Amino acid sequence: MGGGAARGFAHVGVIQVLEEAGIKPDLVVGTSAGSLVAALYASGRSGPQLQAVAMNMDESAFADWTLPIFSRGVLRGEALARYVNAQVGSRLIENMALPLGIVATDLNSGQGVLFRRGDTGTAVRASSAVPAVFLPVKIGSQEYVDGGLVSPVPVRYARQMGAEVVIAVDISSAPEGNPSADPLQILLQTFAIMGKSINSWELKDADIVVRPALTGMGSGDFAGKRRAIDAGRAAMLALLPQLRAALEAKAHAH
Repeated sequence: MGGGAARGFAHVGVIQVLEEAGIKPDLVVGTSAGSLVAALYASGRSGPQLQAVAMNMDESAFADWTLPIFSRGVLRGEALARYVNAQVGSRLIENMALPLGIVATDLNSGQGVLFRRGDTGTAVRASSAVPAVFLPVKIGSQEYVDGGLVSPVPVRYARQMGAEVVIAVDISSAPEGNPSADPLQILLQTFAIMGKSINSWELKDADIVVRPALTGMGSGDFAGKRRAIDAGRAAMLALLPQLRAALEAKAHAH
């Protein structure tokens, strides 16, 4: 499950369609917004339960403002970590109902890091720490930032976890229009451009690439939750025949 801030609600629709089709993933891995949905799903939530959580989610859960003048980021992100841990009953990554991977970037080395154990909220917070918007997250002696810098849709990490058939859900927004002179808009546009080029090679290794139609839906558009879930559903429904064929081919190969 890839990153894309509020567009991440589309992941819920994808999960619902898989469930209704009786297709149960063996593992789940997420980047940024995708890591949030992946964690809730891995903790044992069903598609309808995920939708209920999404509809009740208030963006104030993420609004941990610090004074930008004194810090390296505007949002502290502690509220996000608290929110996630409350939702998963404080279960550690390694104790989830479904094997869970969360991707972040080591700020020092620039390497992608796959968290497979430890505090779930902290890992989701690290995976979602957009540079210059959120503070980097310190875990041990290392500092981590958004996994989207290295792996906007973490296909290779799913393979690393042992996946044979990978369903990649790409909710990144195409870079669009002329960002205003607002530094934050320019930063997010830069992020979108960078993500597009990384995705172009990483997505090649997925078996199925699901691209919910989220045109015009901004990454901060929490009001469009219902629309995002429906877009996720429609995109996954359209690809079910292709997915079934891929699963059958894999079964025959064995």
